[in-house]
Amino acid sequence: MLSVEETRLAARHQLATNVLANNRAAGRRVAVAESCTGGMVSAAITDIAGSSDVFSAGFITYSGHAKQSQLDVSSEILETFGEVSLATAWAMAAGVLANSDADVAVAITGIAGPGGGSEKKPVGQVVFARALRGQDPDDYFTQRIQFDSKDRAAIRHAATLFALDLFQPERDALRPSEDAALPAE
Repeated sequence: MLSVEETRLAARHQLATNVLANNRAAGRRVAVAESCTGGMVSAAITDIAGSSDVFSAGFITYSGHAKQSQLDVSSEILETFGEVSLATAWAMAAGVLANSDADVAVAITGIAGPGGGSEKKPVGQVVFARALRGQDPDDYFTQRIQFDSKDRAAIRHAATLFALDLFQPERDALRPSEDAALPAE
């Protein structure tokens, strides 16, 4: 029987393999900006041999300063909305496109816990953005998800799977979305 961690790794590997195949078939390159996942999305993709023809770049921008210096997120956005916000995720995705050759950019920022949450931004809140090169920036997909868990590993795993899924070509029609609550396993 597989452990929880082995099951999670298998799920990430399967989804990342599918993401690579689908984007390879579409002739697209992908890149990601990660905060609370700390490189898990990049690792899931690059663990697969041959990923370099699809994977362009991974930015691990854990701090506000890193978001500013690597992705050109403005201090005004960070000061006004905070690091875990729709505006910050949107700016991170835009920064990925500006600083890579990717066709599809995904950004993740959130509070994985177990501490660091607040009433307005509780542990488990993760914000995602998805941007396509050439897309009207007003149409970038953004969504705030409240993962129903206080377990750091479960939240980071669920956020990684959600982010990987956002790379799928069939997600191209996504537009800004309503908040959602999902389980984290």
